Formats: sequence, structure tokens, C-alpha cells
Amino acid sequence: MYKCIIIDDEPHAIAGVKKYLESLPNIDLVAAYSDPYAALTEIETFKDIDLILMDIDMPNISGIELSKSIRPKTRKLIFTTGHTKYGYEAFKADADDYLLKPYTLGEFMIAINKALLKPTDQISNNSSTFLVKNKDDGNRIVAIKYSEVIAVESQLNYVSIHTTSTKVTTYMSLGEMVKVLSPATGFLQFHRSFIISYNFIDYIDGNTIKMKNGLFITVREYYKKSFADFINKNLIRSKNKIKTDTHK
Repeated sequence: MYKCIIIDDEPHAIAGVKKYLESLPNIDLVAAYSDPYAALTEIETFKDIDLILMDIDMPNISGIELSKSIRPKTRKLIFTTGHTKYGYEAFKADADDYLLKPYTLGEFMIAINKALLKPTDQISNNSSTFLVKNKDDGNRIVAIKYSEVIAVESQLNYVSIHTTSTKVTTYMSLGEMVKVLSPATGFLQFHRSFIISYNFIDYIDGNTIKMKNGLFITVREYYKKSFADFINKNLIRSKNKIKTDTHK
């Protein structure tokens, strides 16, 4: 049994999550809080919490702020919110998933299973390939070479993996894809919704990056410093000044 806690300031939202949890017999709901401060205080008394389902937009203290204190207390954290604007903050808070209200029972079950099921296909550091389920092909498992990944694009509850030959859609967060791609080198992030491969950059025009598959990515404000550092590190410049002939 997995131990679960719900934190949401809306009682009807808590009731909805409880109803969904009834479809998952391996989940033990140990507490539900409509007051985030009460959750912050009482969560210290619980041991071995496997999952926290938490709203983001709550009064006085947001779920993002609360996560800074309670994230070490749980093995998995899934944010539930009615706003799309918190995707990047959720990623930075090390959330395992991000459910956008109103979400279906199917979406809920996929997120829970993805978070709690123990992976049996851990990637070897020496592997050149990883496996994912392709949502657009009946969840058939496909093999993707790291060297063929051009970009990964976040689509809230799933990602689109752009490769040299196709595009694969899979139920996974961009944060999880960061971990999947970690055995390989050359992957960069200058936008909260994209991971790109250095090897497939076509050209850079100001703050716009064009990839070789025609994908355009605009560098966002948060990433401008790291983008400038990337340019300064990799742009080849001549060390010799151009001499002009003044004697004609």
C-alpha cells in the first residue's frame, strides 16, 4: 500500500480526488488538508509518505512555497492546479507530475501509476538508446537513440520527442525527460517547454534558435544569462584584428 496525502484549499477538489483514489486500491489516504498551514505542521508526524497530491493556488501560502518544506517528506509529489502558468515553477520544485484541473480519471490514474510504479527498465549509462511508449501509436514501446533526438517539447501531461525521422508523444513530464537524457551530452534548455540538442542547431538569430527540423525556439528571460554564457563559450572568434591598408 502507498501512503498518500491531499492538500487543497477547496473541499470539493479534495472530495473529487478522494473519489478518484477509490479506483486505486493500492493507495492508502492517510490525511487530507484544506489548510496548507495545518499540513505544514502535521506532516512532520507522518513517516514514509509515498505521495502528496497538492494544489498550487492556495491562500497565504502557495503550493510552490509549501513544497520547499514538505518535498523531502514524500517520495513523490504531484501538483494539481487549474492554471497552466505554474508549469515551470512545478518543474523547479522537483514535482513528479502536473495535473491540470479539470482532469479525467484516466489522466489521474496515468499520473499516479507513472509516479509510483517502480521502473524496471532503468537505462544503463552505457546505453545509446532509451525506450518510451508512443501515445500516438497505441502506446507501442519504441526505441529512440539519444543521437537522433533533436528536441523535446512539453505538452503539459506529456512530451513530444522530435527526432531525425519522426515525432513520438509519450506521457511524461519535461523534468522526467531531463533525467532520461542525463546519460547523454549536448542537451540544452533555454525555454521552460523545450530541451534541445546542440548537435541539431541550424542557426541562432538574436534570441531565436532554429533547429534543423524547422523548429523555432525563443529564449525566455529566465534563461538569457545561461544562453549568453553558452554563446560566449562556444562562439569561435578570431584572435587577430583585421588590418586595413591605409597606404594606397
